[in-house]
Amino acid sequence: MGLYFCHDLCATVLVSMRNELVLWWSIAGIITLQLPCPAQQLTWLGRLPNGGVSEAVAVSDNGIVVVGRAENVNYQWRAFRWTAAAGMVPLGTFGGSFSEALGVAPDGSTVVGRAHDSVGRWRAFRWDAAAGMHDLGTLGGRESEATAVAPSGTVVGRAMNPSLQARAFRWSRHSGMQDLGTFGGTESAAWGIARDSLVIVGWAENADRQARAFRWTSVTGLQDLGTLGGARSEAYGVSADGSVVVGRAENDDRLWRAFRWTAATGMQELGTLGGRESAALALSADGSVVVGWATTQTGDWRAFRWTAATGLQDLNIVYSRAVGRSLLYVARGISADGRYIVGHGINATTGRQEAYLLDTQGGSDAEEPLPQPLALSVEPQPVVGRMGSASYRLPSALWVSLSVVDLLGRAVATLADGWHSAGVHRVALPPLPAGTYMLLLRTEHGTLSRPFVVLR
Repeated sequence: MGLYFCHDLCATVLVSMRNELVLWWSIAGIITLQLPCPAQQLTWLGRLPNGGVSEAVAVSDNGIVVVGRAENVNYQWRAFRWTAAAGMVPLGTFGGSFSEALGVAPDGSTVVGRAHDSVGRWRAFRWDAAAGMHDLGTLGGRESEATAVAPSGTVVGRAMNPSLQARAFRWSRHSGMQDLGTFGGTESAAWGIARDSLVIVGWAENADRQARAFRWTSVTGLQDLGTLGGARSEAYGVSADGSVVVGRAENDDRLWRAFRWTAATGMQELGTLGGRESAALALSADGSVVVGWATTQTGDWRAFRWTAATGLQDLNIVYSRAVGRSLLYVARGISADGRYIVGHGINATTGRQEAYLLDTQGGSDAEEPLPQPLALSVEPQPVVGRMGSASYRLPSALWVSLSVVDLLGRAVATLADGWHSAGVHRVALPPLPAGTYMLLLRTEHGTLSRPFVVLR
């Protein structure tokens, strides 16, 4: 029964010296590298007191509430609700040893998941601060789990029927738990629900016992979304209006690949990070931003973000300034506007697997102005005699290498080499024979070049 997933890169110009010379003669006006990177922030959510690892699976729209699971001191998974004010708070169980939070309402007030009862059976729960943990029951069998909740309070998940078959369900206060059926097979599971509660997604077995991604409405029933050429597919997330579905599906080689589905495009593969497999686990409200995991060429898992404009991107690279030496393995949840992403990875400071909250934007422009762009100039132009100087502006403290090269790319002089503070720096040019030269500024964010002429 226990199904469980089992600096935007600043604009960088890294050009060879010879290419820089060509670029200069063709587009002489480009001498500034803009660095419009917002104040990204990665927050590691820690662990329960004396506990082990933690994993985040969902986040509220405003990024304030994160839910997931964390090990306690006895290495037992416990559902948690995290806020910056209260930290990681365990939500308890139904008298057993384990629980896991699998979904949160957009406003953060309601948490859903599964918890052990006193005899060790998984039971779907709905939690809020007023009522605590409420058992949603089953479809006549022993176990159940809740995976997502809509603003209306409608919950989806899967539950066992009297024949001990796990079935996708839709639960509401008025109608209770409704079996959504299968494609002729035995089992199914619901993993996502649209904001209006009218569209539900998940997977259901067909007559050949192959799981197929589905989109359900009360009018159409289960709709098979197909595959990428293989036999199986599973849907895990749906946009606010129910028009976009994401998940994973087998390709012709029977490898799992992340997909994004719409009625107009059908099922589209999102690719990998150079490896063999991937899975899309969540998406923004409008369906334009997708997150999940993908493997690299070495087979390592990495958290990804996908948009139509960028394709599949490794979050560790896109937000390298915030991530630093840590690693983000999986992205499990995303806020409605795509700003906040949650999942789990390795916290470099503690060396543990921990839940994380990634704020891809940070403070507003009013709270934290964007840094001034990286810039480079030579004055005067042309340089006459020994009167020339080079000026460069840094948006933050950076390692800098400033040098002069000739038109063949040969080093003539080194003007700076080391760490320099943010702000404008000026250095005198050395005495140079008459001719044309290139001033090169190298930093960790990129390379700038500025040609200049020396007259005698």
